Amino acid sequence: MRSPYRGVAIVGAYNTQQAKKLVGMRESTLLLDAVRGTLSAAGLEPADVDGLNVTSWVTRVNSRDVAQWFGARPVWNGNSPAGIEAVLEAAAAIATGQCHTALVASAQCGEYTDHSATISWTRPSNEFVECFGLYTAAEFALMAQRHMHVYGTRREALSEVAAAIRMNGARNPEAVMYGKEVSPNDVVASRMVADPFHLLDCCINSEGGAGLVLTTQERARDLDVEPIYILGGGMDRQGMAYTTAPVWDRYGWVGRRAAEMAFGQCGLRTAEVDVAELYDPFSFEIIRQLEAFGFCKEGEGGDFVMDGRIRTGGELPVATNGGLLSYSHAGLVQMLQKAVNAALQLQGKLPAELTVPGARVALASNGGSGALFSDVMLVGKEPL
Repeated sequence: MRSPYRGVAIVGAYNTQQAKKLVGMRESTLLLDAVRGTLSAAGLEPADVDGLNVTSWVTRVNSRDVAQWFGARPVWNGNSPAGIEAVLEAAAAIATGQCHTALVASAQCGEYTDHSATISWTRPSNEFVECFGLYTAAEFALMAQRHMHVYGTRREALSEVAAAIRMNGARNPEAVMYGKEVSPNDVVASRMVADPFHLLDCCINSEGGAGLVLTTQERARDLDVEPIYILGGGMDRQGMAYTTAPVWDRYGWVGRRAAEMAFGQCGLRTAEVDVAELYDPFSFEIIRQLEAFGFCKEGEGGDFVMDGRIRTGGELPVATNGGLLSYSHAGLVQMLQKAVNAALQLQGKLPAELTVPGARVALASNGGSGALFSDVMLVGKEPL
């Protein structure tokens, strides 16, 4: 299977400041920082860009609005939500000649104002959800409970995942939870949210922005940056997230097809992945994705994550910047940041103690079983 993204490279990756609350920050200012910072990372000017997918969460800025920022000249516009989906859409546009340099960026601040409840995106107002008080943590918890029942997955495995990722964030000066070290015992000592998830099993909420800029392999050679090449990607959609009941037997392996597609496009195997920027809304999702994506067999994910295997320095470091559990979770930005961090990791731009020595190939993912969708992308330091 030939990769449809052959010859497309990420040449700029950037995160704005991340915080629980960016006091005094306007979302438009944050988005502009994401745009400028991403272009600066690539050594590009606005005039070099002819493709845009730039959005914001609260003020609903879209790519047609942003086209005005770029002089209102003709450009390609992407329509996918910020994340791997948007990155693959932009890569496909470049590969098919619709544009040669595309900017994908997003930002969110000012959404979380009602602190008497969980943040709005965890509380969808669907008629068969809202009336029962169901929310995102409970959706994913039902999946975790079923896996634990069927395969005997131990509570200790969830705690190890949460502690491993949160310790990455504790060592990352740019992470919202920088300096906040967490042990597996701390995880189970935190309050219960939705059984089996304790508070420290769950992602944080925060504010921030991020961006990526992609271009052709030929144009990348002319830039003073290390290009990171898109090797393969796939997307799975199995229904409306947080509307359809999260039934393990139907949706538990969502993303398997996407992973098989991504690996098939570039001819790589899971053993050749050096770092996995797996989507981590809740600790269990790491265990599930390792099984669904083929890193281990069904039911073996709980054992796979033990003994330091997914920690920095282990066999397969996961969520190396601190992930959604500790780095940031800002609107849709957090999905884009999985691709951003995969690029930054391979470029050696993370703190030294979080950098995986000799890493050549990284996997990034979005979504999960409770959300009924999963996106997978492989990137590498060498082109196909």
